[in-house]
Amino acid sequence: MTSNAESGPASGKGHVGASGPATSLWLHLLKFSAAAAASGLVLCAALAALLQGTSGAVSAVLGGLLVMLFFGISLLIGHFVGRNNPSGAIGMFVATYFVKVVGFAAVLFVVGAPQWLVGRWFVAGAVTAVVLWQAAELYGFSKARLQIYNDPEIKDAPDA
Repeated sequence: MTSNAESGPASGKGHVGASGPATSLWLHLLKFSAAAAASGLVLCAALAALLQGTSGAVSAVLGGLLVMLFFGISLLIGHFVGRNNPSGAIGMFVATYFVKVVGFAAVLFVVGAPQWLVGRWFVAGAVTAVVLWQAAELYGFSKARLQIYNDPEIKDAPDA
């Protein structure tokens, strides 16, 4: 069997380094997901401005920003709680999810929709943000290197 691959560096007894702990998975996901959702919102708002005017564009942006705020709170909770108690982060996610759903619903019902809000573009902005945020989060989680097991202690390993 033949290969047309280039030969790489020679293998040997060189040191293999460890990557070390990540700075913060949650903050990285927050930045990455927010950037993805914001880029989609720019396109959605531009289309809304073209078809509906300023009120359509502002409605799309507000719908997307509401979604980004909703998801961003969870990632910030993960960052602050996960640092000190990684196993407790899931419980906090559940608790804050309930508070966010009830809180956002209460605010939307109490404040109501302003007259200038265009419902279709509000929903379009929200859906755009949800889809792009979730896609970016899934991609970010798929690339995360999470340590599941503790590394074994190596005592007096013989040099080979």
